[in-house]
Amino acid sequence: MVCRSAPMGAILYMLQDHDDKPAHECGVFGIVATDADVARLTFFGLYALQHRGQESAGIAVANGRTIRSHKAMGLVSQVFNEENLRPLTGHLAIGHTRYSTTGSSRLENAQPFVVESVLGPLAVGHNGNLTNAATLRQELLTRGVGLTGSSDSEVITQMLAGGEGRTWEEKFKVFMVRAQGAYCLTVLTRDALFAVRDPLGLHPMCLGRLGERGWVVASESCALGTIGASFEREIEPGEILMITTEGPRTIAHMPAHKPAECLFEYIYFARPDSLLHGKALHAVRVAQGRELAREAPAEADVVIPVPDSATPAAIGYAQASGLPYSEGLIKNRYIGRTFIQPDDQLRQVGIALKFNALTDNLAGKRVVMIDDSIVRGNTSGPIVRLLREAGASEVHVRVSSPPIRHPCFLGVDMATYPELIAHRLTIPQICEHLGADSLAYLSLEGLINASRHGDDTFCRGCFTGKYPVDIELVNKEIFELR
Repeated sequence: MVCRSAPMGAILYMLQDHDDKPAHECGVFGIVATDADVARLTFFGLYALQHRGQESAGIAVANGRTIRSHKAMGLVSQVFNEENLRPLTGHLAIGHTRYSTTGSSRLENAQPFVVESVLGPLAVGHNGNLTNAATLRQELLTRGVGLTGSSDSEVITQMLAGGEGRTWEEKFKVFMVRAQGAYCLTVLTRDALFAVRDPLGLHPMCLGRLGERGWVVASESCALGTIGASFEREIEPGEILMITTEGPRTIAHMPAHKPAECLFEYIYFARPDSLLHGKALHAVRVAQGRELAREAPAEADVVIPVPDSATPAAIGYAQASGLPYSEGLIKNRYIGRTFIQPDDQLRQVGIALKFNALTDNLAGKRVVMIDDSIVRGNTSGPIVRLLREAGASEVHVRVSSPPIRHPCFLGVDMATYPELIAHRLTIPQICEHLGADSLAYLSLEGLINASRHGDDTFCRGCFTGKYPVDIELVNKEIFELR
């Protein structure tokens, strides 16, 4: 299939949409260590999880009697300093870095949430999204529970603080029966850390060991190595893990009949050095690229990735196709970190704010451009144009995931139906829109086979529209206080 180039006008490129990717979720972290500065270690753990959320960050620390916390809007490095870390003393801590999926980006929704309960102080950090949050929120309001924010994470906190049960174990069980959707929780009481993963196991969570007596939980294993902890195991779907100074203990296990892990953790979200099911994601993504090369070969001279997330898939595509791998785009890794918006002149520059092309590697070449996903389609076209302007004679786009035709309601900001280009257009129409010579996606079967060798225990809602739980169709700001 050959597509004619579409006319390219001015590129109105906004920094907040610079990657045209599913937006990150949240990162959670927890630690129990009697002989360490747990707040400082949590800071560095969150630093390793910064890719999962860049809107706000927070840390709560318990000392056996009380819980102290600090949180603010911004990146981890902007929120914390020596002055506000110093008062956070104790031997148990949780941390959170947020991207909003339910509830807008404002301080009232930053985490961890800290409240008093009949069983003592409580702090909660949450990654995921409850699909029945509207129902649960209304139940709380009917009972007279006051809510200050607009996130489902505050709903979770209040359900735990004021829910049925005489012990934390009983409260967790009641919550897990009532809640639907995705949640990985780090919960801090005055003398214990709890790690809770939803029965479907939609998003990852793991346990690590720190020295002789320290224990760590985190959204991804990459955070363990950052603080010198070793990977022990994954938190199981439906598991409630309690960690004290005596060590970890599973107090309940409530798994679903069939897990439904998020496929986008394997495609894009989790860091390539993180482990899922005992395998580094870099190797999984290389395998996805190999499968893509087998399904969608191209007559070309060179394979290049859209950096950085598509690099492993491009390596795999080059290996399986026999084509040389090269860099064709250099990414400015810090432009997305600024809060200063570009002026009109810089907006006309467009994609050059994010990437520079390596002309010597592209001139006169037939290029296979590998990307891991296309959501809205608002940056892939400008990248194709950039490659052509740098001298590429042909640009063949290959995507190491299937077309995204449906939104996600389980903890990923995947855009809405009108925004999803694969929902509105056919693949030939997308190809024409991008101005590419050809376009092909990895099949769902190929993705599953490359990711888990045929072990199909994945949520595939964004590809098929079939979700593992019932969905209440609401937008993420549905609970905003007017």
